[in-house]
Amino acid sequence: VRFSSPRVDMADFREVFAKAKHIAIITGAGVSAESGVPTFRGAGGFWRKWQAQELATPGAFARNPSRVWEFYHYRREVMLSKHPNPAHIAIAECEKRLSKQGRSVVVITQNIDELHRKAGTKHLLEIHGSLFKTRCTNCGNVAANYKSPICPALAGKGAPDPETEDAAIPVEDLPQCEEDGCNGLLRPHVVWFGETLDPDVLTAVEKELEICDLCLVVGTSSVVYPAAMFAPQVSARGVPVAEFNMEATPATDRFRFHFPGPCGTTLPPALARHETEIIS
Repeated sequence: VRFSSPRVDMADFREVFAKAKHIAIITGAGVSAESGVPTFRGAGGFWRKWQAQELATPGAFARNPSRVWEFYHYRREVMLSKHPNPAHIAIAECEKRLSKQGRSVVVITQNIDELHRKAGTKHLLEIHGSLFKTRCTNCGNVAANYKSPICPALAGKGAPDPETEDAAIPVEDLPQCEEDGCNGLLRPHVVWFGETLDPDVLTAVEKELEICDLCLVVGTSSVVYPAAMFAPQVSARGVPVAEFNMEATPATDRFRFHFPGPCGTTLPPALARHETEIIS
């Protein structure tokens, strides 16, 4: 189905929202932009001399794990000072309110910043992993990790300035697995360029997309896989999709609704309590 011009009719959206029982919310970098989270994409998206796609790869980690850990240590430290914005909070509050009415909200995010979790979102599928999880390259164990710094050798390292010298930390001083007797090198539990998404997470996402009766695409251009696939697939089932984004995207004409502007402004009124909601 192609909509000649997606409607910006908030009243119409609100009626669909009031009746929806299973809401899937797909989020991308745009939802965190207003929290001041750097994206490392596009112009100015450099850390030292590199763009993310040069560091966020299995090859880069194999060649220079110290440099890749400096980059992720920097990103972790930056994130510890950032806070959820009104878009994250509106989503978390909506989930909490609707769960009391026997309705579900799931957040499917491409973001690795955990701001949804900080805002209080419970039902969260992080398809690209998290800055605050590690995975052992030896035993495969995945663990939450909020240490600052993540290991003593990285203290004070990771400065983004292009003049900064590489710390060249020996592998044995980089983050290490704490499982009994393993001591394997840890890596960030994030999906790097050239890696596939976790099949268990994808299966969970597919299940949610099959049952949802309303889908919101928030702050992602719908050209980045996998949101590019997810929302049109829902729309093809005849389920209303609402896009909240700064500008129209190549997928916009497949969606029933499009609300332009910053998500922190457009989302809170969209997800606020509808007058027909019964609050017990």
